[in-house]
Parts: sequence; structure tokens; C-alpha cells
Amino acid sequence: MEDIIGKAWRIAKGGDVSTAPDGAVVYSVSYMPTSENKTRAQTFVRQNKTAKMLDDTPCGKALIDLGLDGRVDEVGEEITKIWQLASSRYIRAASGNINAFVAGADERSTFCTTELREILENPQITHINNIEKNTFAAGFQPARY
Repeated sequence: MEDIIGKAWRIAKGGDVSTAPDGAVVYSVSYMPTSENKTRAQTFVRQNKTAKMLDDTPCGKALIDLGLDGRVDEVGEEITKIWQLASSRYIRAASGNINAFVAGADERSTFCTTELREILENPQITHINNIEKNTFAAGFQPARY
């Protein structure tokens, strides 16, 4: 019988992470004192019918159903790597504008270590928060620990 971590890796490697053009939403809460960015992202998704966070994709829902929901700094290294793989695939599948709720994002967060790089490398993504993606990245200052 497949263990939970093995199943999680299989889901992260192949679960559906698709979003509509301009529909991908990312947030950063790891190592932060509040979950305000996630709350803002959830509100945005509720108000925009084509918007979807990784958590809302079949892949994200399946990982959450396994009990692997939690902040990167709280769930352990293996689970963090599983979510980073899913996040990387989610960004590679995205296009257009990415809505990013990343105010005060810690440099160790998945946004800073994985998602921003993937956004910059994906030619199908043109903007972050309606700002040209390279301009956004040049002005983005992660929080240092």
C-alpha cells in the first residue's frame, strides 16, 4: 500500500494544476506572523470567477485532503518539497497576468525560492499584479531573516 508521502509525490508530479489565462493566484505566508496574504488571495478568488490558487486546483485539493495543508515553515522539509514541486508545475502551466499576494514575503518562502523564478522563466506569463513581470521582480524586496 502506498504511504501518504508517496501518494503526495505522485499527486504533486501529475495532478491537474491548470488555470485560466490571467487566473493564477499566488500568496506568501511562510515565516510571517499572520496569514493576511492568504486571506487577501482567498477574497480575490471569491470575487473573480476565473481566479484560482494552487489550493483550488485538483492537485492542491488532493494534497490538502491528505492532510498536507500548512505553512512551509510548519510542515517539514519533505512536505515543503512536495508543495514546491506542485507550485513549480502550477506556475509553468499559467499564462498572462499572475495575481500575487506577497507583501512582506520572506526570502525563504515558496514564492521567493520557487514561484518567482518560475514566473520569470515562463514566457507565457507576462505580468505580475498587472506590472510587467521583470519590472515587478526588479522592484520586489523579500523580507530577510
